Amino acid sequence: MFRAYLVLTKPQIVELLLVTTVPTMMLAAQGWPDPVTFAAVLVGGGLAGGGASVLNCYIDRDIDQLMRRTKRRPLPANQMTPRAVLIFGLTLAVISVALMALLTNWLATALTAFSIFYYDVIYTLWLKRRTPANTFWGGVCGAAPVVIGWAAVTNTIPPMAWALFAIVFFWQMPHFYALAVKYKDDYARAGIPMLPVVRSMKRVNFEIILYTVLTVVASLVAWPLGLGPVYGVTAIIMGAVFLFEAIRLARQEGGGTAVKPMRLFHLSITYLTVVFMAIAVDALI
Repeated sequence: MFRAYLVLTKPQIVELLLVTTVPTMMLAAQGWPDPVTFAAVLVGGGLAGGGASVLNCYIDRDIDQLMRRTKRRPLPANQMTPRAVLIFGLTLAVISVALMALLTNWLATALTAFSIFYYDVIYTLWLKRRTPANTFWGGVCGAAPVVIGWAAVTNTIPPMAWALFAIVFFWQMPHFYALAVKYKDDYARAGIPMLPVVRSMKRVNFEIILYTVLTVVASLVAWPLGLGPVYGVTAIIMGAVFLFEAIRLARQEGGGTAVKPMRLFHLSITYLTVVFMAIAVDALI
């Protein structure tokens, strides 16, 4: 049963959220943040991400059972009741907001509460099922931990925080479009209008390259705002690799060979991790 509860929180997603949050907090503090604030954001942010994911599983239980990728999750696999999942998700969400309120500040707390609401109500319940632009607008909650982390440390959201937000926001399109290409038939079966389901691969590839370019541009805009050479060199190299892989995917489809979108998907995770680790290094030197 413990494993079922853990799976509901989507720990891989929570881990990726913290990969962007921790370096951002270090940059905001120009070193290691205050231990209480640091712990509060790690625990509170982790619970917020986990709680939002649990509520996402509760809301999506009808379509999860139609998709091969998700039909083994605890709810479609009948390992748990919807009521138990709902209570678990709400409990995590409430605890996360309470921790942020008690140990950080009201700006970070409000952003945390809004992110949970945005992901589960605006994205999952509304946008995801109604528009192929769902990934774009859903990117707001995926990038929110960056500004939450900065706000928790400084109680402000300066241009640097928004530049880092832009990196994660634009990054989500090539990252998730690659996954949606892989599971296009799943989304079609569930009636979810993901871009690869309702648009041609030519359009999908165009958007993948466009948002990859915007991700790289955002990363370079962040450099002169307060980051050093370690970050700058890393952003240039990793950005070139990321863009090369996005172009390779487009050429692969155009050339009639078997499309392998998961290469871009996995590379995008590496890209984001390495770039934000470079931020952490620059914050310490």
